[in-house]
Amino acid sequence: MSATLVLVRHGETAWNAEGRLQGQTDIPLNDAGREQAHAAGQELDGSCWDVLASSTLGRAVETAELIGQNLGLALTEKMDGLRERHYGNAEGRVVYDLPREEIDILLRSAEPEEAVAARGIRALCELLERHEGKRIVVVAHGTLIRLTLDALVPGRKTPIMRNGQMLEVDTALLRRHAAAPTH
Repeated sequence: MSATLVLVRHGETAWNAEGRLQGQTDIPLNDAGREQAHAAGQELDGSCWDVLASSTLGRAVETAELIGQNLGLALTEKMDGLRERHYGNAEGRVVYDLPREEIDILLRSAEPEEAVAARGIRALCELLERHEGKRIVVVAHGTLIRLTLDALVPGRKTPIMRNGQMLEVDTALLRRHAAAPTH
């Protein structure tokens, strides 16, 4: 039996609303974020889920717990590998209106994109391995999700996810990527 894996971006925080890079700064959900988490839980409620996992950052944990309330499912997996990209000196900075060149300068101190993607793939593969054939909901972060998915398919450019948005992952792609030899 093949596993099902759905990724959910955590609900909104005050920093999301202000256009600030959060990275690994642990900012809690705001009221809109809690509503988004409840809505995601309601959307997922039509299916039977076996495992609920999240990043260890509070905004993802709270989102997962709120989703779990709808699903009657406890959060059983909190994984460091699902944490958001560390943005270094750029954490807390408002970047929405900055020119791309200035953003690139700010991101020089950030965790490399390739490292974020590799970390995300490892974490998701660990979940699949531990929960073979199960239906898994994972709450994580926008950049981690985007970079992870892009790494699975060369040339893919995953659109930026809205807070509370979910995507199903092709678990066969994850397994192939994990089994591929590294150079």
